[in-house]
Amino acid sequence: MTTITETPTAAPDATDRKLTYVKAFNEGLAQAMREDENVFVAGEDVAGYGGVFRMFDNLLDEFGPRRMIDTPISEAALVGLGVGAAARGLRPVVDLMFMDFIGVCLDQIVNQAAKMKYMFGGGLSVPLTITTASGAGLGAAAQHSQSLEAWLAHVPGLKVVMPSDAYTAKGLTVSAIRDNNPVVVMLNKVLLGSKGEVPEPIYGIPLGQAHTARQGSDVTVIALGRMVGEALAAADELAAEGIEIEVIDPRTVQPLDTETMIASVRRTNRALVVHEAVTFGGLGAEIAAQIQDAAFDYLDAPILRIGAPFSPVPFSPVLEKAYVPDRGRIAQGCRRLLERS
Repeated sequence: MTTITETPTAAPDATDRKLTYVKAFNEGLAQAMREDENVFVAGEDVAGYGGVFRMFDNLLDEFGPRRMIDTPISEAALVGLGVGAAARGLRPVVDLMFMDFIGVCLDQIVNQAAKMKYMFGGGLSVPLTITTASGAGLGAAAQHSQSLEAWLAHVPGLKVVMPSDAYTAKGLTVSAIRDNNPVVVMLNKVLLGSKGEVPEPIYGIPLGQAHTARQGSDVTVIALGRMVGEALAAADELAAEGIEIEVIDPRTVQPLDTETMIASVRRTNRALVVHEAVTFGGLGAEIAAQIQDAAFDYLDAPILRIGAPFSPVPFSPVLEKAYVPDRGRIAQGCRRLLERS
């Protein structure tokens, strides 16, 4: 078997081959498991059932019960298993099903996985990948719909990625598994069925490297996860009005590629940050602070943040739709920035 390293492979050229977001994740995981026999998957219903969102379909048939392991409903034990296995040289992929459940196992994530390499003076690595489904939009109510990336990105020792489409779902998953540090892969539930171009060969996307999803000259929109698609849709709407916005997809929120964002803001002179998570204390505040610190003299208007209101995610479909930011709010935010210039 090939020994995998922290350095991801270069992403192949674009292709006409299309997969859904969830199938792209599944393909990347399967290819990483073929690449290294030390990669295994553990979680609730990941083997026999294929996962509640079908993320692990057909993997049991190929890799068997030794590498596809159904576990009891105990997130703390599950992540603890992953930390111990990773510290002993394996590359576990642990699935937490819903992101909200990280509250049950935060000690294992924050005080064990994230700290172990530091506590042992660099004497061991913890190549643990934690996959989880995040976000609202499916009527799953307040305990199954949260976006908690700000919790995790605040913890030194963790890496956090937020795939925005099928291409990044595969590439970031491969890079997470190859990385020698604990990485949380936040898969967005609403995006699972969305389709995009995905090359068939295995490829990795470098962690900590943002992507300019669309170039523009009037406003920089920094969008996290699902909001990248909403920002691109807003860009199409605004283009009809003669407004050109640049859309930046961080892809990885820890480490965060602020250089790409700041370079963009220095060109457009305006910045809007949008995420699905609650606005208060969200990553938008951190991104805005870093832009202000490094590009204040280039700003023609205050930095604008768009996020969810400070409330649990509603169960009602009507209220949930109003709760989550969308292309309309992003477009209106861009217009406000131009009016204030």
